[in-house]
Amino acid sequence: MYGWIWRHIPFKRWQLKALVSLVLAGVAGALLWYQLFPAVEPLLPFDDVQVETTTGDSPAPAPSTTAPQVLPS
Repeated sequence: MYGWIWRHIPFKRWQLKALVSLVLAGVAGALLWYQLFPAVEPLLPFDDVQVETTTGDSPAPAPSTTAPQVLPS
């Protein structure tokens, strides 16, 4: 794929080809960062974190009404 892109850049000097390649990579990165990633972020489960603290056959603790405490790792 990269070879195909390099061959189809219309300049002969490698410096100009390298500059155009960097600009294309920047444009692709910006499109991903500002358009695609925000569009799919609601579909990803990163905010749906559940931690179970049960051990063995003991019953699960009652749900707490307070916010869970986050401890540094």
